Amino acid sequence: MNNDPARQDSVTRLSSVDLSRLPADGGDSYNRLIFEKSPYLLQHAENPVDWYPWGEEAFERARREDKPVLVSIGYSTCHWCHVMERESFEDSEVAQVLNQSFVSIKVDREERPDVDTTYMSACQLLTGSGGWPLNVFLTPERQPFYATTYMPRQARGQTSGIIDILQRIAGNWQNNRQQLLDSGQRLTDSLQELSGTEGRPTPLDSKPLLVAYNEFFDRFDKERGGFGDAPKFPMAHNLSLLLRLGDRLNKENAPTMALRTLQGIRLSGTYDHIGFGVHRYAVDAHWRVPHFEKMLYDQALLALAAADAFQHNGSAFFSTLLDELCEYVVRDLRDAEGGFYSGEDADSEGAEGTFYLWTPQQVLDVLGTQHGTIFCHCYEISEEGNFDGSNIVRLEMDVSEWASWFGVEPERLGDVLALGRQLLFEARNKRPRPHRDDKVLTAWNGLMIAALARAASLLDNDHFLQAARDSAEFILNRLRRDDGRLLRRYRQGEAAVPGFLEDYAFFCWGLIELYQAGQDSRHLAAALELTAAMEELFGDGRGNLYDSGSDVEAVLMRNRTVADGAVPSGNAAAAWNLLRLAALTGDLAMAERGEAVLQTSLGPAAANPTGCSLLLTALDYALGPKDVVVLATGADEDLTRKMLTALRRRFLPRTLIITADPEDRRLHQLTPLTTDKEPLQGQTTAYLCRDQTCLAPATSVEELLARVDS
Repeated sequence: MNNDPARQDSVTRLSSVDLSRLPADGGDSYNRLIFEKSPYLLQHAENPVDWYPWGEEAFERARREDKPVLVSIGYSTCHWCHVMERESFEDSEVAQVLNQSFVSIKVDREERPDVDTTYMSACQLLTGSGGWPLNVFLTPERQPFYATTYMPRQARGQTSGIIDILQRIAGNWQNNRQQLLDSGQRLTDSLQELSGTEGRPTPLDSKPLLVAYNEFFDRFDKERGGFGDAPKFPMAHNLSLLLRLGDRLNKENAPTMALRTLQGIRLSGTYDHIGFGVHRYAVDAHWRVPHFEKMLYDQALLALAAADAFQHNGSAFFSTLLDELCEYVVRDLRDAEGGFYSGEDADSEGAEGTFYLWTPQQVLDVLGTQHGTIFCHCYEISEEGNFDGSNIVRLEMDVSEWASWFGVEPERLGDVLALGRQLLFEARNKRPRPHRDDKVLTAWNGLMIAALARAASLLDNDHFLQAARDSAEFILNRLRRDDGRLLRRYRQGEAAVPGFLEDYAFFCWGLIELYQAGQDSRHLAAALELTAAMEELFGDGRGNLYDSGSDVEAVLMRNRTVADGAVPSGNAAAAWNLLRLAALTGDLAMAERGEAVLQTSLGPAAANPTGCSLLLTALDYALGPKDVVVLATGADEDLTRKMLTALRRRFLPRTLIITADPEDRRLHQLTPLTTDKEPLQGQTTAYLCRDQTCLAPATSVEELLARVDS
């Protein structure tokens, strides 16, 4: 399959093949991946490699034929995965070696995070690093003995070519088998030890928060924002934590680091100034040159951080960022039925980033000479180019700074640039688009539901609220089995793969935020139901939550992940959900279970606190004080709206809201906190309960804010 605009068309074409006419191995034109729904697997369905999907059939064949197993892991929007496919997996000579000496398995890491997590840990133990494509060689009993990432077709410097690597491994399998088996057993033992099957309870205090702050401060790039050197990832959940640390620890530098990083990302080439959305990461320390893929989870997490930032300092810079991120997702990643797609590729027209790049002449052709020259000057579009002879659109200064430089009003220059972006957006839409991965993942949709719900309440945007509701309904209706079990992936009418801890935890996170935004008790009820199911499927009753359910296979062992990766830890999200749901329902037993998850997780997190930001966010919540504001609604709907707006526009990360509609019987069954909460003299009345103490009721916005600030 070529790395060109045909990729997406090819996936669509293969999805329409009459599978009933094909033999079980795919026949002469395809391999077994033709029967899969994953866009990533379908991208490899025409390879001459005799690929299998993950499953017992492949391992049984490996045992029967006495062959090692190659497990090759990636995802459909991964640039280097495409490069390796084009160079090697489409190559007949490489395929011949693989088919003769190995059983080959392709895995979509986004469908099977359990497989990816297990063997990425093995790669990191063996090599000290990781990434995708991930290529791991296993015994037929699934034990890894060799791992690497991208393998070039031909040797490059000190890096061997793929055929040399394959032949060396095949030779060792035949001649030094015991050495490989021993290596696989030792590595498996190490993985089992690292999996942290049971964590020892750790007391809950603020020490880990201070340690994390100090580490962030030491690594902060004061000039460019972000942490450390290149490459730089948004890791927006770190920024949300920093805003909370500033609030709790009274450290002014904590929010400064968060806001400066958000500003650096938004003005840089890592952000799509024309069509909005954030790219996966920057390859340089200045955020100037991105790796161009766009992932749904990055949009969601950055939007959540932007929402926190807007509440923290009230700047329109952050509300605009929040609005743009959500606009991009709803416009470009939304399924007609309401779910959200997984992401967009970095590549189009045979190269990385082509869709996003501009020359000065292309800009002038669209905007005209005068307007185009101003636009090029502000957005660093030059004849020499800033990326392979073309230009990434980026700002080195904010519009207000450029306006001062030009000697014009910021609003005037802003209008000129906004018109330019709109016209270039319309022109860009005529280009061949990057491949879009159109599978819907429960976990990532949960994050996006949370982001859209926050955006809806902060921006008073009913369109975003409806989009969040539609996604939630899509998951509840399309990604649940008849027995209520959540599934992970939906594509082309098929829901599959039993959901993982992160699917339950992130979706419930979204439902909690959706309840906060829309105050529909159905969403609170669904969050409580699914959280109870999550505890049963993934918990051991002592505070340990595992990544995979008790009803599914364990790849090598049941992993328990505490640290965040590209997305936050499902374990941490589950703890935070339990604590917030406990606060909303007054369920002290649930609060104890949430604290138990934290207590068993903080020990492993101590070695890498800045890598466990969501866990520390949950810890900050657990330490309190935790506020629940019950609004007993009266006849004055305007007062209710004003109270809601006043609460939502403030940075109150440990405050939750319940609107007590007397007609909502479901709500009164879900939480006793609404009992005896009546509107005084017919006016909407706010009752603030802090931990286990309720303060005097408030019947005005001023009184309410005084209670909150007390």
